[in-house]
Amino acid sequence: MIVLLLFFSIGFSQVAIGKTSVSNSSVSLEFANENKGMILPWVTSAASVIDVVDGTLIYDISDKKVKYLSSGTWVDLSVDNTGVVDTTLQDSKTEIGTAKVAIGENATTDTTAGILILSDNDKAMILPKMISPHLNIINPSAGMIAYDTLAHQLAVFNGTVWSFWKP
Repeated sequence: MIVLLLFFSIGFSQVAIGKTSVSNSSVSLEFANENKGMILPWVTSAASVIDVVDGTLIYDISDKKVKYLSSGTWVDLSVDNTGVVDTTLQDSKTEIGTAKVAIGENATTDTTAGILILSDNDKAMILPKMISPHLNIINPSAGMIAYDTLAHQLAVFNGTVWSFWKP
C-alpha cells in the first residue's frame, strides 16, 4: 500500500483512497465515505518526535492521547486519559527514520520529517467521513480519527472512549 501511495505521489498531486477520484481541486488526500477511520501514527511519547512541525497529528502511547502540534505546543484532542492500546503489533519492529510518503506538487523536494507529508501549498486532506463514527466504526483502533457528518465534528478514539471536537 505504501509503495502504491509513493508511486502515485510522484505522478499526481492528488490521491484518493478507497475511491476513484478526489471531490475537488482543493484536495491533496481524500478517503472514501465508509465506516472506517484513519489511524494516526503511534509514538512512544510526544517528546520523542523530532523535527516536528505545526499541524502534526499523533497518538501518544505514553498517556494514550491523540494530539496535534499548534504553535510548538502539543494539544490534547482525547480529553479522557483512560485510553488503552496494545502495542505488541509494533513492539518488535524497528523504525526506519527516513521512511515517508509525500503527496502533492512539492512531493519530490519536500524535506519535512514525518510519515505522511501533504506538500501542496493550496490543498488540504479530507478525513474519512461518516455518520456517527462512534456508533458505526465496529472495531475502532487507538489513535483513530474521522469526521462525523451528522454532528459536523471531529471524532478521535484513544483506545477506550471517543472524544468530539466541534468548531
